[in-house]
Amino acid sequence: MNELSERGIRYEQQDPRYHFFAIEEEKPQVSLFFNRMSPSAYLRDGVQGVYYTLNYLKHLETLGVKVINGFKAFTYETSKAQQLTLMQSLGIKFPKAHVINHASRAVEASKGLRFPVVVKANIGGSGAGITKYNTPADLQQAVDNNTIDLGIDHTALVQEFIPARGGYITRVETLGGKYLYAIKVYTSGESFNLCPADICQTTAGTELVRNACAVDAPKNGLKVEAYTPPQEVIDTVETIMEKSGIDVGGIEYIIDDRDGEILYYDVNALSNFVADAVNVIGFNPHKKLVDFLEAKAEVAPVLETAEQL
Repeated sequence: MNELSERGIRYEQQDPRYHFFAIEEEKPQVSLFFNRMSPSAYLRDGVQGVYYTLNYLKHLETLGVKVINGFKAFTYETSKAQQLTLMQSLGIKFPKAHVINHASRAVEASKGLRFPVVVKANIGGSGAGITKYNTPADLQQAVDNNTIDLGIDHTALVQEFIPARGGYITRVETLGGKYLYAIKVYTSGESFNLCPADICQTTAGTELVRNACAVDAPKNGLKVEAYTPPQEVIDTVETIMEKSGIDVGGIEYIIDDRDGEILYYDVNALSNFVADAVNVIGFNPHKKLVDFLEAKAEVAPVLETAEQL
């Protein structure tokens, strides 16, 4: 929040791990509430903040508080199944998936899917709760060994694993529901932690000064480069953001190496901007974010819920 401080904007951070609110309270005297709660907080002693935040956002909105990434947005942030249902309703292509609520149904749910598949926790983040299975036998063994993780809501996707054409995925960041920038993230295909704040190098091999996605985030060897997607992709991303109510966030897509199809697979109502952004994309997105918050707040104070680090 250095940019807020540098501009002299008053703000207060709230920790959703240790919080309370009174149902009967009057509207808080703040101009804006910026939700930066991370669904992967459960990995960092913050599981109690995930569902709680949904309740608190609804409470604030009912009181008439202006909220950035509010209840609707966080509902999609905390359900990969709902993200795909939204894309299905919009005619947007995504990796084929089936939804389960018990590990014993995983093999049956994989029927009709091309292997390899991944089992992906409905509430994840930073690659958490994703495991790849190359064959039905591998998946059955995981069921037998009780090693399948359904996540904190006991719901998961059994989803086709997509081989990435060119060895990269693309993440498109938006602000105010509109295109801000995009990056290609080059990956081995075996790691699912593609948090842009964790990326270590440009494709030219330059070491980046990293932001903090998680305090213990390792250098993961991922490489990144700036990229401008086709207008059709930008339009699709903006449509998803509009329909999901996400003010600030990112969407990831992949080009299926088997047929060249563009598939959208992750919707994020949380932006951990790429590390060392000025050197990667040519500008500081944090400045644009604070411009956006100032315009939305209209007056000085900003009340913010801290992302779980």
